[in-house]
Amino acid sequence: MKLVVQVKLLPTPLQATALEATLRACNEAAAWASGSWRTGWTPGVSRTAARRART
Repeated sequence: MKLVVQVKLLPTPLQATALEATLRACNEAAAWASGSWRTGWTPGVSRTAARRART
């Protein structure tokens, strides 16, 4: 059985600033991580083992 709870945050102005900075940092890290997997991709190399050998 799953339980889902919806919560509304009511941060103070100082907490809101810190939360916004944290979310921006998380978004930047996620964007970097989602783009970094492409560095190992080489056109024409379809086998996983061959790709791993190149990275």
